[in-house]
Amino acid sequence: MKTLFAAIIFSLLASSSGAWAAEETHQHQALSPAQQSYQQGMTEMHDRMMQGLKAQDADVAFAQGMIAHHQGAIAMAKTELQYGKDPAMRKLAEQIIAAQQPEIDRMQAWLKQQQP
Repeated sequence: MKTLFAAIIFSLLASSSGAWAAEETHQHQALSPAQQSYQQGMTEMHDRMMQGLKAQDADVAFAQGMIAHHQGAIAMAKTELQYGKDPAMRKLAEQIIAAQQPEIDRMQAWLKQQQP
């Protein structure tokens, strides 16, 4: 089951990263500052999510992967706040930060309790 879980997560991350890389090579124009910020946040998120797969325990892997995922969402929300103009999207970005940071804190506290 753990192997299947890891294989599914790896496949999803590899295919999404590969799709982004393929798309990027077809672009002949420079990325905007907002695109660069989104790309950096997503790359860091995917790298940290992949690190979570190294955990043998499914609960630990889940927490580590979700922390990275939530951190990526917060990074994207901060990019929206920096570059976005639409009031509804800016409000959503603020709500994402407010909702996901406490979840990160909760999972980090749980992980600390798991350490011997």
